[in-house]
Amino acid sequence: MPADRWNGSRVKPGMTVGRGSGTGRQRPRSSSNEFSLPVVARRPPLAGGRRKVYRTGASAGRARPAARGTAAKSNNDRGRFAERRETCVRNSTPSDADVVAAGCSAPPPASAKAGIVLFSLAVGGFAIGTTEFAAMSLVPYFSAELGIDAPTAGHVISAYALGVVVGAPVIAVLGAKLSRRTLLIGLMAMFSIANLLSALSPSYGWMMAFRFLSGLPHGAYFGVCALVAATLVPPNRRARAVALAMLGLTIATTIGVPLATLLGQTVGWRWGFGAVGVLAAITACLCAGFAPRDRPAAGAGPLRELGALKRSQVLLTLAIGAVGFGGMFAVYTYLASTLLTVTAAPPAVVPLIFAVFGVGLTLGTLAAAAAADRAQSATIGTILVASVGILACYPFAVGSVSAMVAVVFAIGATGGLATVLQTRLMDVAADAQTLAAALNHSAFNVANALGPWLAGLAIAGGYGFASAGWVGSALAAAGIAIWLVSLWDDRRLRRRA
Repeated sequence: MPADRWNGSRVKPGMTVGRGSGTGRQRPRSSSNEFSLPVVARRPPLAGGRRKVYRTGASAGRARPAARGTAAKSNNDRGRFAERRETCVRNSTPSDADVVAAGCSAPPPASAKAGIVLFSLAVGGFAIGTTEFAAMSLVPYFSAELGIDAPTAGHVISAYALGVVVGAPVIAVLGAKLSRRTLLIGLMAMFSIANLLSALSPSYGWMMAFRFLSGLPHGAYFGVCALVAATLVPPNRRARAVALAMLGLTIATTIGVPLATLLGQTVGWRWGFGAVGVLAAITACLCAGFAPRDRPAAGAGPLRELGALKRSQVLLTLAIGAVGFGGMFAVYTYLASTLLTVTAAPPAVVPLIFAVFGVGLTLGTLAAAAAADRAQSATIGTILVASVGILACYPFAVGSVSAMVAVVFAIGATGGLATVLQTRLMDVAADAQTLAAALNHSAFNVANALGPWLAGLAIAGGYGFASAGWVGSALAAAGIAIWLVSLWDDRRLRRRA
């Protein structure tokens, strides 16, 4: 550290070292975009060959006499300093380009700012989760007004899912040169407009078109949302930060969907979609006010994002979500029908059990994120193994309301797999983060189609609604197989490296 060695004077805490400067003058920091190094300041040797070392910045602390053997100590000083990571002193979270240029990891901003950013992202997740799930409960209301039957109205749900699958990769690739803050604002603005137009739909055809448009920002928003959340905290807390940003989606299944359904029952289905549009507009404003001001990474572009599809670990992680997560959707899709026709539960109990599912999903997401920060791959395997057992218990629980409450709560808790897979993609996607993160939600929508389709075949084959549990258990077992292949492939890649 030739330019940062200060001789003959104690370095004061808070002092910023000017590169190329050999003096001990204090230089004021600029308001942002400046990096400060933890400095090792030396004084001349004391009597007996001892030397005092003073540290400032990130390693500031009480002065300690150095060990004897000043020659060895001096030789090791530079190596020790080289291992010490730079601390980024900024008013906002640095972008990937900043981090690469500085050679350091992005530090978390002030906890208060991180909290309001995560809250802003969660509001967007709440809006998306509400419209995604509430649209199913509003089918009886908008189908009657638009003059279509329930099966035809179900195509509106499929149009939204198709928009998610198409929009996630397309927007991620086309928006590669945009900053994440710009993407968040633009995606929420688009989502707001599309939902407000859905509320004004004059016919079935227009409703299909507007629901497709509403689905386009879904996957890309959650992908960018997860990447932004991960930059707000140290690496060992990334999964928990992503879980907090996604918490709006899980809470929507508990609070947002019942509220939107209530609006549809009391004042009309259009108000449900309109309320979501307003929430999305609020999210866009929050992101404009609080999201970190970043810039695209150097060299970012569509071709680099498409490079994610060349990485086997990215594809295997997406396959785990598309197949292993399908088990939960296989049961969730037919849960209401099972409760009413097999369990013989009172209609008033059905919403409560769905709320139990939402509580399990929320708590499971938080618990899985905390575990993933310690052992990511083991957490994925544990959730998949637990899913096999829990879903296999479902056929035996359908005869009792109390048993269904317990099993449905446990099934909801396995939904924490989504956040862990999202974090896993950050680790294996290298410089194609946005596309990989967005594709995670395309994979979940594949699971949302695959699980109900296979369960529907079993039900139509005469095995009853309870057979959805066996189908779900088999899909989770298939997810375990893909996870094992992923472990083998990861070891293979490490040996080659």
